[in-house]
Amino acid sequence: MEEILRLLYSLQTVDTKLDELEELKGDLPEIVKALENDVSQVKDTIKEKEDIITTSVKTRNKADLDIHDFKEKLEKYKSQQYSVRNNKEYDALTKEIDFAEQSIKDLEAQFSDLEKTMDVAKNEITELSQKLEEAEKNLEEKRKELAEVSKATEDEELKLTHEREKIKVRLQKDILPRYERIRRARDGRAVVPVRRNSCGGCHNRIPPQRILELRTNTKMYMCEHCGRILVSSEIAESVTTAS
Repeated sequence: MEEILRLLYSLQTVDTKLDELEELKGDLPEIVKALENDVSQVKDTIKEKEDIITTSVKTRNKADLDIHDFKEKLEKYKSQQYSVRNNKEYDALTKEIDFAEQSIKDLEAQFSDLEKTMDVAKNEITELSQKLEEAEKNLEEKRKELAEVSKATEDEELKLTHEREKIKVRLQKDILPRYERIRRARDGRAVVPVRRNSCGGCHNRIPPQRILELRTNTKMYMCEHCGRILVSSEIAESVTTAS
């Protein structure tokens, strides 16, 4: 158990250093991520508008062909009116003429609406394209800033990440998830040393009997107040000295 406690505190030490390096980047990672989301959303919206135009063009072209067909039929029906033989035929032709005229009227209205829809979509695409250009420019600038900051800490990050992986493989599979869970819940600090008979995380006093038990390094103890994993000052000092 002593070795496990030492590994856990070593892992915490490495993670704390990685967190400090991450803090040097400030809000840049979040800003870059937000800008990437903005660019992606604008691109998706532009694609939606382009799809609207594509669909509208197809529907408009079909309406145009249908209008042409109905106009030909209308001319044909009107010419046939002069050669009808009885009222029944005349009434039938009149119905066909009325239907053709109404169809042409409806299709022309549809044609006009589709033209307006396409014009609106085209204008929106123009505005969105300008917005996309600005967002991409901002994203590129922030990416460069982040790259410059990351480059300054790259070697140290690689070294610490490699060290972290070496520690992880030596820990039991059931311990690591517990460590990660506490770390997420406690602002990145899952393992803390006992300092002046108090928890190094929440600073609450630890009972004398528990202090004695901790110093044996034979069992994993949690702070009764904050739930962090406690290690003896001896463990902490040995890790600090080794690093």
